[in-house]
Amino acid sequence: MSVATISYAAALIAYLVLTLLLATAWRGRLLGLFALVASMAGVCWAAIVLAMTHGLLPAGQWSAVAELIRSGAWFIFLSRVLVAEHDPSQLRFWAQAPWWVISGGALLTLGVPLLEVPLGLDGAQVINAMLLGWVLWSIFGLVLLEQIFRNRRPEQRWGIKHLCLGLGAVFAFDLYFFSDALLLHRVDPVLWQARGLVHALVVPLVAVSAARNPSWSLEVHVSRHAVFHSATLTAAGLYLLAMAAAGYYIRYFGGAWGAVLQITFLFAALLFLLAVLFSGQLRARLRVLLSKHFFSFKYDYREEWLGFTTALSRPGVALPEAVISALGGIVNSPGGMLWVKGEHGAFEFCAQSHLGESQAQILAADAPMITFLARRGWVVDLEEYRSHPERYQGFSAPSWLASLADAWLIIPLLHRESLCGFVVLARPGGAGALNWEDRSLLRTAGRQAATHVAQHLADQALIRARQFEAFSQLSAYVAHDLKNLLAQQSLLVSNAERHRDNPAFFDDVIRTVRSSVERMTRLMEQLRDGVRGEAPQRLSLAPLLEELVRGRGGHAPVPVFEAPLSSPCVCADRERLLTVFGHLVQNAQEATTPEGRVVVRLFAEGRFAIVEIEDDGVGMSQEFVRERLFRPFDSTKGLTGMGIGAFESREFIRLLGGDLLVCSQPGEGTLFRVCLPLDGELQQEERVHAGHHGVAS
Repeated sequence: MSVATISYAAALIAYLVLTLLLATAWRGRLLGLFALVASMAGVCWAAIVLAMTHGLLPAGQWSAVAELIRSGAWFIFLSRVLVAEHDPSQLRFWAQAPWWVISGGALLTLGVPLLEVPLGLDGAQVINAMLLGWVLWSIFGLVLLEQIFRNRRPEQRWGIKHLCLGLGAVFAFDLYFFSDALLLHRVDPVLWQARGLVHALVVPLVAVSAARNPSWSLEVHVSRHAVFHSATLTAAGLYLLAMAAAGYYIRYFGGAWGAVLQITFLFAALLFLLAVLFSGQLRARLRVLLSKHFFSFKYDYREEWLGFTTALSRPGVALPEAVISALGGIVNSPGGMLWVKGEHGAFEFCAQSHLGESQAQILAADAPMITFLARRGWVVDLEEYRSHPERYQGFSAPSWLASLADAWLIIPLLHRESLCGFVVLARPGGAGALNWEDRSLLRTAGRQAATHVAQHLADQALIRARQFEAFSQLSAYVAHDLKNLLAQQSLLVSNAERHRDNPAFFDDVIRTVRSSVERMTRLMEQLRDGVRGEAPQRLSLAPLLEELVRGRGGHAPVPVFEAPLSSPCVCADRERLLTVFGHLVQNAQEATTPEGRVVVRLFAEGRFAIVEIEDDGVGMSQEFVRERLFRPFDSTKGLTGMGIGAFESREFIRLLGGDLLVCSQPGEGTLFRVCLPLDGELQQEERVHAGHHGVAS
């Protein structure tokens, strides 16, 4: 049997197998029909060339017919692949070009020999014309493949890269083969014999691209075990051929030791091959490799991901339950439980659904199961672990997990390569064994769910921090008020010895103590309720400020109140507003020498009531006002101050819809300007009064 016979017989068998696969899997789609026709054309080409090799068909015209059938069918198929992915109107040229190329090729390869006598051509010129046509065909095929690959988006090229690689190699080989024949005026017999094997090697690449493109309607359902064993035998055969060649090289150059070294080397190579073939890990990796590249995927990943994302964000479902149901939905699990990483590193039970309650509520961070999940990131099949524990070296199921009869899978939740939790899924009825694709999808979905879990934990920590912050802020305000009450009581004690015989002093003491008791009672209520202040009420500012100035009259410098003719009214909590003005007046007195001056003014300006507290004390720099004055817990009074008076005052004024402004210069004094919105009833009265005044005038 000649080399050419084996070569083209291999091409015939390869194309025949591809044709049978395409024919049995065709679902009536047009592109699948073109793929089937192209494969059948390859069968016809190989059969014609094989028949010519054995003298059953004459060379010349039949060779031209074979090339025309094969190349023409592939050109039409490739043009349909290019046009099918884009707007046909934009690629009209590539939809029509193959027909013009086929027509021109038919004229060169079939028409020229028929016109040999009328045109006065000799045999060499006819052959050159045919070879030129085939060279042009090869170039057109390469250009067509380049257009297909370039016009595909990068993320879609994985589906046609094997097709472009295989047919590109064929057209490049043909270009070299026909160019060599055209230039040297003879056909290289070695290249001619190798063409069949070249096509046979290309067919598997075309089959891979067909399996990756559903629009070709190819669903290859070859037994995975058959492919695995075939691939294993093929690899073993190639390995033995390589070792035999190496053994021959050792014997040839080994001298007297050549035969001994050859036998020893071949024995070691055979022993290594047997060890590899019996390696379960290597066999498993080979199965995954073949499944990834030669079989259709089990899942529609777009639909799976959309469904998983929707399940995670279902309205009305708490996130822990949503994570359990979303991961369980991938493998039809009826329920499970979620464990999350706590603030101190240990893993805590979070939620469960349709799975027995866990007796344990916490799992140490250094537990064997936690260490295994964090290090490996595997999806643990508990049934596989019980039957083959050697596959999960380092994993140890805790006692509470072993007691759950329905526990099936453990899915780690890895966020930024750190384990933030894990999900235990219950086994569904009739569930089969997991394959590599199930595990890969669950592991990837676990990473997506881990992002939501980490966000959920961060939200919970933020809520707790805000609760503590609110309580701390309330405590600070209460402590500040208590400090002022203590200062007031201390003042009474210090003046008691000096004014003990003054009846007016005792009346003032009684009023002060009564006021202190009332304020302390309100503080206790605020601590109990967690809410500071009382309901706003309509207040007249003039009497309020007069009371304040009178109460601060015992401190030097004595404040002066400049009252208006009519008192503006605002809506606010009386005690808190009095505390704000008291704090501002006290600060003005403390910043001013006893011989200085503190003035309190009240007037209305537009829609606002304005209260100005001015002193001629030490003043403040603009930098201090901007960066430190209203910063909480920043005080210039040392241990006697808490640093929240100015901050609290401004926040309360802004809460009422007003603002607190400061104008100060070092050594020149300070002006605090409080703007408060006037009460609505007062504004209405003023508008009515202004209207009457306008009518009277």
